[in-house]
Amino acid sequence: MAAAEPAHSSAWTLAVPATHLPAARRWLLLGLAALAGAGLYALLLWWARLPGAPAWLPAGDRLRVAQVELAEPVWFLACAGLLWSLRDGPHAAWDRRLFALAVAGVGLIAVAPFTGGGVALPEVQLPLLTSPLFLGGLLLFAAGLSVRAFFCLQAGLEAAHRSPVAAGLLLAAVATLLAAFTALRTGLKLPAVGDPALRYALLFWPVGHVLQFAYTALALTAWVWLAAGSGLRPYGGPRLATLLLLSGVLPLVGVPLIEIMFVAGSAEQRVLFTVLTRWGGLWPAVPLGLLLLSGLLAGPRAGVAERPARTALGASLLLFAVAFGWSLLGLEALVAVRYHALVAGTTVALMGLTYHLLPRLGRRDAAPRLAHGQLLAYAAGQLLHLAGRAWTGLGDTADVTGGSAAALWLREFGGLLSLLAGLLFLVVCYRALRPLRPPAGA
Repeated sequence: MAAAEPAHSSAWTLAVPATHLPAARRWLLLGLAALAGAGLYALLLWWARLPGAPAWLPAGDRLRVAQVELAEPVWFLACAGLLWSLRDGPHAAWDRRLFALAVAGVGLIAVAPFTGGGVALPEVQLPLLTSPLFLGGLLLFAAGLSVRAFFCLQAGLEAAHRSPVAAGLLLAAVATLLAAFTALRTGLKLPAVGDPALRYALLFWPVGHVLQFAYTALALTAWVWLAAGSGLRPYGGPRLATLLLLSGVLPLVGVPLIEIMFVAGSAEQRVLFTVLTRWGGLWPAVPLGLLLLSGLLAGPRAGVAERPARTALGASLLLFAVAFGWSLLGLEALVAVRYHALVAGTTVALMGLTYHLLPRLGRRDAAPRLAHGQLLAYAAGQLLHLAGRAWTGLGDTADVTGGSAAALWLREFGGLLSLLAGLLFLVVCYRALRPLRPPAGA
């Protein structure tokens, strides 16, 4: 039996028919499998650094590329598939076919580091291996998600004004489709480049930037659902939040304009995509975040059941505030800190939303105290990791000496804490995902 939302939340979220649940559960399982794979590869990376590591382990960069790919675009966009399925349900045979494409793509991405083919490009905006296996997996996953986003866009245009969640999902679909458009057009128009690694770097530079808009839209959607589902009443009401989310389409108008007006892979294109993402990527996160923060501070005290949702919302708002702060500073050395803060903020929001949705998907409630502790540990680990990164970055541009060991310790300890918290998230979800048994005698 799905748990009921608070009475006032119907104007904020979605009414989800039971027919939509099987498709949503499939996408959730894919996202959790991707996170499990990323966690396994993180452990293998740690193992590979030890003396006497087995020879069968791939080089660190190859594992790191697969880890990042599974933990960011695959996990985030699988969550998008979950939410889009809750929004507009399955599309007959198309839904299973698109899901099968995505699963095949994730499988190829996961095994590609062990085949030995291609060159690892971990520093590209969207890290990748240049092997046909990895690129083919990326293409299959992107094809499945892009068509799924098109279905959401097609079904959601008329209903986007009805709730902030519907508006947020429409925004995520638009950004995902624009990322696919950018990849296609850049690939077709990119001038001949002798170095294959450089060609891929130029190709995926704009794609990675556009995908950040999709990630942010998913985080904002999760904020709204977490706030409404935990009994908060943010200032301004659902209509203002819906308008803010729909206004997030405005910065995305710049994506096709940049693609059409400038040569693919040119310095001008790279600079404009960077500027667009830095200043447009956090709209409407800042005003919506302030509205939700007002509801969080003025709202009633959370009970045990609501605490994970409140914790996820507060932690995500804090991490996005860190990203916004680094954007205002404008230091090039801290660009990576800003990006990792956004990724961490999106991840913790989606973790909290997963906990909140599990009973609504026909599964058990996540253990609230354990979920609350897991979210706190993940957020704390990410903040420590970001502090270490920022310390190192400032050391490159300012007179900061003698702190390299402490900065490294913060980064490593924070990363380890986040990794353990991520594994705990999978454990909590595994315990909750077992189907509910019907009552005795039913």
